[in-house]
Amino acid sequence: MPSVRVHLTTPPLGPDARQGRFGHGDPCPGHEGLAGPATGAWAGRTLEEVAAEDPQAVRSWLTDPEYAPPGGGESVAALIARTGAHLAGLEPGRHHAVVAQAVVRAAVVAALELPAAAFWRLDVRPDTVTTLSGRAGRWNLLVGRDRDPE
Repeated sequence: MPSVRVHLTTPPLGPDARQGRFGHGDPCPGHEGLAGPATGAWAGRTLEEVAAEDPQAVRSWLTDPEYAPPGGGESVAALIARTGAHLAGLEPGRHHAVVAQAVVRAAVVAALELPAAAFWRLDVRPDTVTTLSGRAGRWNLLVGRDRDPE
């Protein structure tokens, strides 16, 4: 059976990331299922701003994989499920996607069938490549390779 290889590249830190602002879940062209998490009413705000307004919501988000941020946000469990479904549907061959760090976490959790609580235990560096390869639904993981110079 032909194999699938997915290179998940995280972008370098941009101004919003340096300030710790939640993103808007923009999709990677050709890999819409690997869009960053929808953060609902938190989009564009820093974690500190959200925590100052609603510390219980932030605590819930960090500890309960089923908790979704208000205003249409996506839970960690939903992100993992969506990312896993996208991985499962990939055609054999090589795929490359530039994705948010949270998507790399979700992909690793889904591919290795880890508990959702492992999501927050994975550190993903900016400007690196994480590779998943496999066949018949069994994935292998290559972690944290530096990005190839362009």
